[in-house]
Amino acid sequence: MESENIRLDHRVIFELIEFNSKVLDLGCGDGDLMYLLTRKKKVRVQGIEVDDAAIAKCVKKGLSVFHSDLETGLIEFPDRSFDYVILNQSLQEVRKAEYIINESLRVAGRVIVGFPNFACLRSRLALFFRGRAPVTLSLPCHWYDTPNLRFLSIRDFWDFIREKGYKAMAARYLQGDREIRLLPNLRAWNAIFMIAKCESQPQSGLRSAAS
Repeated sequence: MESENIRLDHRVIFELIEFNSKVLDLGCGDGDLMYLLTRKKKVRVQGIEVDDAAIAKCVKKGLSVFHSDLETGLIEFPDRSFDYVILNQSLQEVRKAEYIINESLRVAGRVIVGFPNFACLRSRLALFFRGRAPVTLSLPCHWYDTPNLRFLSIRDFWDFIREKGYKAMAARYLQGDREIRLLPNLRAWNAIFMIAKCESQPQSGLRSAAS
């Protein structure tokens, strides 16, 4: 796939999703990722979004989007009605994070979660040396205007997966416009996981990589 100025997190998610799949994108924004999936992988995709301006952009792209809050938008979908649920850059903004992940795993076999890593070195240095809530490229908002309600790290999410008995089918760590492997909890600005319930997928063999 040509880069076509596509965001790195969108390219990673694109790679994780199989052709001709059924996908639900929670907090789909203006639909760039949905459009990429429908155009390049023939995916049947449904979006959920609360912002009217973003929904209008999706409609202009010919995409199907429900106007709904993430915490209530999954109730209407039956079990295993999708192959994948995407929750990219939205988990840190919701109140009922565990509920949304559980509901996502109910309606799809695999859930792709992308989030900013609040434990990256830039954030640690900003807090340690300046004594202020960090403002970085991956966390561009100030404390008073940020949409983020939760501040999780890669290590936190690995702990969550183990505690809840889920499996990580994939874990990708991003730093700007490149992927990294070494010391991701310290160096990565963002992370993307693909998780599943243990009974639904074979063992992946992935291990936690945190610092």
